[in-house]
Amino acid sequence: MANYPTPHINAAPEDFAKTVLMPGDPLRSKFIAENFLTDARLINNVRGIQGYTGTYEGTRVTVMASGMGMPSIGIYSYELYNFFGVENIMRIGSAGSIHMDVKVRDIVMAMGASTNSNYVRQFQIPGTYAPVADYGMLKQAIDEAERIGASYHVGNVLSSDTFYDDQSDANDYWQKMGVLCIEMETAALYMNAARAGKHALGIFTVSDHILTGEALSAEERQTSFTQMMEIALHTAVALESKK
Repeated sequence: MANYPTPHINAAPEDFAKTVLMPGDPLRSKFIAENFLTDARLINNVRGIQGYTGTYEGTRVTVMASGMGMPSIGIYSYELYNFFGVENIMRIGSAGSIHMDVKVRDIVMAMGASTNSNYVRQFQIPGTYAPVADYGMLKQAIDEAERIGASYHVGNVLSSDTFYDDQSDANDYWQKMGVLCIEMETAALYMNAARAGKHALGIFTVSDHILTGEALSAEERQTSFTQMMEIALHTAVALESKK
């Protein structure tokens, strides 16, 4: 019996490309579809989580929002990998820097995703699991960043369950360990990809600097991350060409 449509995605496997770009914000999904894809078609809008499939430079690509937090991206990425035949998911989002070398508008690629979440407990691993990116996707994205001359960093990020943390010095401990920035989804995405035998990568534009207080507006976050989008889209094209 088919596992689709689901309570969260009202579509069929053939509606999706093999590579899905996944911003958190549904409005960013709509922006990418309207400004980067050709012949984009709305394939999902359950709970306002907009998903579109179109083409970019002749390659079929899907962009669909994840919502905020690991429970949300955990649901959508699980269903895409396991029910809809998706092979690659690239999270493209914003992050807050906690490293003095990582500036606002810089791009960060998550080689690893540390977390304060208990998401991993469901897998009953007798130890500590380290969620990491797919190397092939990471290498391709680095090549694309080099090609366009982007200011980028590769390293460890923090996927946090809390935006407002009652422990005021929590970020200090992650900063001491060289973590580059904080976001809220990637660790769950990497774990779901590993469990499904699929591929994942997190790419971020730094929208604010937690140490200096510099920040972009909501409108700038929605519309100005064009370098990150270009890196992700060209990575998607490269992944398809290597089949």
